[in-house]
Amino acid sequence: QVPLVESGGGLVQTGGSLRLSCAASGLTFSSHTMGWFRQAPGKEREFVSYISWRGGRTYYADSVKGRFTISRDSAKNTVFLQMNSLKPEDTAVYYCAAGVLGSSNYATSRGYDYWGQGTQVTVSS
Repeated sequence: QVPLVESGGGLVQTGGSLRLSCAASGLTFSSHTMGWFRQAPGKEREFVSYISWRGGRTYYADSVKGRFTISRDSAKNTVFLQMNSLKPEDTAVYYCAAGVLGSSNYATSRGYDYWGQGTQVTVSS
């Protein structure tokens, strides 16, 4: 099991910001596309964003485009998710994931084979 440890979640008011981090160990971090997903109560896990293994390509769900920014620091084996202009509908448990090498499904959970335990983000109205 490859540990991915998320941090940075918390409670924030509407319009506020949070920065999530995901530290990876036990894998060749720089070889993996890294993604963020979220799951709200009573809903299925949904894609948020991914960043390619070199960091040159990023992709976002329409619901977060323009508000969230994904980045990675391969020297620290860490991927980040900067979340600005947060809305109550962003409330969820956020998960980071390490992608299956060579996958073409990074916008779906099928493209990932390692997952963190999640960090709670709550946006109050």
